[in-house]
Amino acid sequence: MKVTRALQPLLPLCQRLFPDLPGLPGFPGIPGLPDLPSLPGRLAGLSLALLKATALDLAILAGHLLLYPSGIAQERRDPVRPALPAGAAAEDPARLPTQAPPPVVLLHGFIDNRSVFVLLRRSLAQHGRHRVESLNYSPLTCDIRTAAELLGRHIEEICERTGSVQVDVVGHSLGGLIARYYVQRLGGDVRVRILVTLGTPHSGTRVAPLANAHPIVRQMRPGSAVIEELSRPAPGCRTRFVSFWSDLDHLMDPLESACVDHPDLSAQNVRVTGIGHLALPVHPAVATGIRQALDTATPQEPAAARSGTRQTGLTVA
Repeated sequence: MKVTRALQPLLPLCQRLFPDLPGLPGFPGIPGLPDLPSLPGRLAGLSLALLKATALDLAILAGHLLLYPSGIAQERRDPVRPALPAGAAAEDPARLPTQAPPPVVLLHGFIDNRSVFVLLRRSLAQHGRHRVESLNYSPLTCDIRTAAELLGRHIEEICERTGSVQVDVVGHSLGGLIARYYVQRLGGDVRVRILVTLGTPHSGTRVAPLANAHPIVRQMRPGSAVIEELSRPAPGCRTRFVSFWSDLDHLMDPLESACVDHPDLSAQNVRVTGIGHLALPVHPAVATGIRQALDTATPQEPAAARSGTRQTGLTVA
């Protein structure tokens, strides 16, 4: 019985790591605890996966530090392409206009800039997404609501400049939370067709308590005023959500906080296995998943008909 009581605090962790294993014989009070013969092997596999993901994150961090200076300044905006002259389409059928996909807006995470999306931008461009723009918000930003208002003005300017009615948004970490606040609380669902989030603390994260000195980190904590606002009803929200979350994300505590869980939102949560937080906007398999999410969006479908949450998975390593 002493062993049983000693193991009880570890039960939630065991149930998360080994949800498919039977109970431990001889310990009926601890259902879901894995058999002892299988435990070392499973822990070794978990340790190896965690080691690989950590090594990859460190390599990505080193590369990103080299690229960081290139993304400090705001990117130059491309001028609006002139429309075809009247009668041009009739004279040359090959120049018939086609329905271009919406522009894609990329929003980086905390203490970061647009350089984090170098590889994702290239992947999107190679597959027909040529109107891709990034927004740098100041590292001194101290309020998610203010950053969301800035994002809204940026999106309005993009729509006016490109003639597009809507945009798609991809947000990494804090960037996804800023975009969600704009969509859900500032009426941005009129403009945002689909919002893809990568490792975003939708329900708040408890990691790194010492970071509470920064006000925007406090807003990302469970139970903060911002998180509470996002949990309120959002009837009729027109934006589709796709959330990529990693089972090895060291910045999400709990891990499932990176999932969208709201009864009024149309959401798909994609569990990514094998990589960490920094790899989400970089890994080619995730980039493929992002492209698929953007290409399968159905903006004209009524919100009431597509409300609810779906769960899917993506194994990277």
